[in-house]
Amino acid sequence: MASSSSHSQPVLIHDQQFAESDDAFLEFVDYAVTLVAPQELNDPDGGGEDGEATSWSWIVCRILKTCIGYSSGVTAAILLSDIFQAWNEQRRIGASRRRAGAIDLLRKKYRRSRLQDTVAIDSIYEKNFLSTNSVLEVVVLDVVTLPGTNIYVLKLGDHWSSNTIDLYLHRRYYDIVQCDYGILKKGREIFLTGCCLRSASEGSGCLRLLPTEYLVILLDEDADEDAMLLGAQFCSETFSSISLDAVNNGASYSFYARIESVGSPEDHGQCHSVKRREVTLVDNDGVKIKFFLWGDQVILANVFSVGSMLALDKPFVANAVDSNMETSEQICLEYGSATQLYLVPFIQHKEQLFVAPTQNRLGSRLLGPKDQTQDLKVSQVALPCDSQGSVDFRNYPFRMFVADLHDKMTSVSLYGVVVDMFRETNTTEAVFSLTIEDATGAVVVKLHFVQSWSLGRLSIGHTIYITGLTCSMKKQKQLELTWFEKEVGASLIDLSGLPAMLNSSCLHKLSYLSDLSCQSNITYICSVRLGEIDYHHLTSRFFHAVCGQLVNERSNGFVMCNFCHCTCEDEMIRAFHLELTLSDETDSIFAWCIGQTAAELLQISTDEFFELPEDEQSMYLFTLKDEKFMVAIVNSKKRTDVIDHSSQEDDSLQWEIVRALKNE
Repeated sequence: MASSSSHSQPVLIHDQQFAESDDAFLEFVDYAVTLVAPQELNDPDGGGEDGEATSWSWIVCRILKTCIGYSSGVTAAILLSDIFQAWNEQRRIGASRRRAGAIDLLRKKYRRSRLQDTVAIDSIYEKNFLSTNSVLEVVVLDVVTLPGTNIYVLKLGDHWSSNTIDLYLHRRYYDIVQCDYGILKKGREIFLTGCCLRSASEGSGCLRLLPTEYLVILLDEDADEDAMLLGAQFCSETFSSISLDAVNNGASYSFYARIESVGSPEDHGQCHSVKRREVTLVDNDGVKIKFFLWGDQVILANVFSVGSMLALDKPFVANAVDSNMETSEQICLEYGSATQLYLVPFIQHKEQLFVAPTQNRLGSRLLGPKDQTQDLKVSQVALPCDSQGSVDFRNYPFRMFVADLHDKMTSVSLYGVVVDMFRETNTTEAVFSLTIEDATGAVVVKLHFVQSWSLGRLSIGHTIYITGLTCSMKKQKQLELTWFEKEVGASLIDLSGLPAMLNSSCLHKLSYLSDLSCQSNITYICSVRLGEIDYHHLTSRFFHAVCGQLVNERSNGFVMCNFCHCTCEDEMIRAFHLELTLSDETDSIFAWCIGQTAAELLQISTDEFFELPEDEQSMYLFTLKDEKFMVAIVNSKKRTDVIDHSSQEDDSLQWEIVRALKNE
């Protein structure tokens, strides 16, 4: 078993007994996969978005998203309906016979990864709405001039839709469309963002896109015309050739560079009133430079992808020192009023991987021994691989286990139980270590937060689902798992504390208290009666509102969070700490709970209860005896093979009540 030391090497467990087979949530996920996957395998078009809709993690995310939206509970019909609706929308390929020939041809060549915020034209028509943050990956089907004007309109289509849509072209692009040799013409692929929709109700009779400054033209290095453009206009200058004196005298530059990184939007300026986004570019000589986007321009980075080649025509060259850019380089680039961008998208190659051995050993339904024909179809999967050899597991069709983890894995998802958690004290950053255990082993994940812990209350024994993990091998030959809060696709959901789980019979099995076992790490859902509550087993404690853990007052007068290791005088909440007996027809247990869960059991707020006289408090507690509740119970006892780093609640009691719902 992996201890909570500085390394994160997964260790297989052979003597621990698990009851994941009793986990109804996992069973429902497998059931949903079996309903969707056969249709995908039989689809002659190959299933749309690289199998994304049928990946195990995609199904889990859809179920959890619906559960969060329906906190009062869901049914199997609601979940399956939502899954199929989202799946059909995700994999839509536009089967209309009216599809333009140019799109059919480009669809056969379409090999790049779809951008994160891409919206299909069909979706715009269905919702009659388009967010300015959305990205359109479209093909120019025709260029027309409105009669009696010099206004250009582009007719656009995409690879996934049967509909087309018109765009009023922004005037900054007129010089590349109005000539016979203009680069923006029929058959050209472009990226658009920052678009506003002109609806049919405003007099045009049909949906149209209003002009946007944020248009990026796609180039193909294998096409002679595009290769000549790149060679003639962009490849003669490098970042080292920039001269500030020449810039001051009116010189302009054109560069061709690889996108190395795309930063997240950040607040800038004295009052943090301006958004800024930083893009790092590397030219063919290996020289790096910062390309900054400001204000509304930050959405332009939505069309950038790491590894793509960016051709910048007439970027604004700024003196970083004079402009107070907070960067070590003297010179940086900005998106100016005369700047035009061309992009050669990074083509993500795919690596053929064998299905992990755990799928055979732990029983994936698709690889069951009764279905040998399907076994052959999914014994190998092709996953995207970047230029550094890292494989993207976002669309891996099966559940990933701890035993499957290895070097150079990205977008990994894990389903397991928290067995240890603490804050790293050897760094000033907000980094927490979380040990996650499943049926094959345990692994330590380093959680990197922007400022502080932001996941609410989480504790030992809780079942979680975490996405957006990256695996890398360190110099010490130790596997390290990292998770960054602001990374695209990163999330952590506490299933044990999810309100919908108690009311969703399709996602849990009702257990008796006699079924509870210290050898099992599942979340138990039980129907119980409250025993007599001892007045001395109910206390008022102070907790850190950010993480829900206990706080202590130090000798110096400061109030410290035991978990976050920070002062928190302004972030304290007063809440119950309750110990009580639960009973059903099979057994009784002594359990504990805190905060909102305790208030749900007591059916009174902390302030209201402690405002009562002491004799009335005792009388009130007596009236709660034999009240019936549905509760979620986890094994909160710290493992003997895990070092206690956190000084959390007293763990002398084994069972924590994570959620409670009164039975009417």
